Amino acid sequence: MQAKTIREVLEALPAKLDKDAAEDLDAIYQFNLRGDQGSHYHLLVQNGTCVVKDGIHADPHVTLSMTEADCIGILNGRLSGMTMAMSGRLQITGDIGLAMQLKSLFPDVVEH
Repeated sequence: MQAKTIREVLEALPAKLDKDAAEDLDAIYQFNLRGDQGSHYHLLVQNGTCVVKDGIHADPHVTLSMTEADCIGILNGRLSGMTMAMSGRLQITGDIGLAMQLKSLFPDVVEH
């Protein structure tokens, strides 16, 4: 069963992390999501671990801005992050290389 809410999707990510791909990585991903509630989360990936936290991080390496529905679609593998970015529905600021690395960090989840 796929997660339905953004919180469920994000909270499922740590268990799906490819620890080998994240072994030497130290990155902070900020998710700024638009929607009925509007929400902010950040993902801390450090030394093969992943932690999801609520709120806005003071100094993220990359920020991904989109609707909650689009974020759920990307993280559930139903939407392509690359296509979303090219269409303008996903805005990326900061280290774009880290955004592109999400697929290798979560290979069974994220589409590119």
